[in-house]
Amino acid sequence: MKIFALETSARAVSVAVTENGVVLASAYQNTGLTHSRTLMPLAENLLRGIGLTVRDMDLFAVAAGPGSFTGIRIGVAAAKGLAFGAERPTVGVSTLAAMARNVAFADGLIVAAMDARRQQVYEATFRAENGTLSRLTPDRAVSLADLSAELSGETPPILVVGDGAALCADCLNAHGVACRKAPPHLIMQNAVSVALEAETLPESGYVSAGDLRPVYLRPPQAVPLRERLNGIEDNRRNREKGAL
Repeated sequence: MKIFALETSARAVSVAVTENGVVLASAYQNTGLTHSRTLMPLAENLLRGIGLTVRDMDLFAVAAGPGSFTGIRIGVAAAKGLAFGAERPTVGVSTLAAMARNVAFADGLIVAAMDARRQQVYEATFRAENGTLSRLTPDRAVSLADLSAELSGETPPILVVGDGAALCADCLNAHGVACRKAPPHLIMQNAVSVALEAETLPESGYVSAGDLRPVYLRPPQAVPLRERLNGIEDNRRNREKGAL
């Protein structure tokens, strides 16, 4: 099965094609340019370079969240468009599970973390044994203090991966939870791991392009702001009615 995978959940952007666990090609860019400028050229050049088209793919996989709201939306929209044109199914992959897949070879506890701001991380914990990952927690938004307390009884090796790895590892070590960061070439999100994680998912999880959805662990900041503005407007209208 050929899988075309996209990863846009954070600052970097990447695409990859795998076939039955073998990486056929991948492209990665972490230059600070917006995903709206870089994603589709990467995808087009990758396919052109290996002489394949979207119709040669069997499945389109995308890191569906958690992560940057804008980044996730761009990745999911691109996957939907490519899959729709190729008339192929899609699958949304947990960003955190894909990150853990980077270091599944390293036996021990794996903490996949993304910086969620406000002293929180998007996080999931896994155990790796003989290359197999076992999920220990759901994807969640958790405070660094709570995560440190939760892991306080765990013993090394504990490996932290993801764009929140430095923040998370510093906090854990400061609270007496001995851990280390994944090496630089394995620490960040990438489309290869999205594809490899997709291969482990059952076909029952595949959906049509129209049914593919992003996964947000908390609403975008714009939503609460809109709700507050709507509340202010409702209060104003109520005051005006009361004055009549």
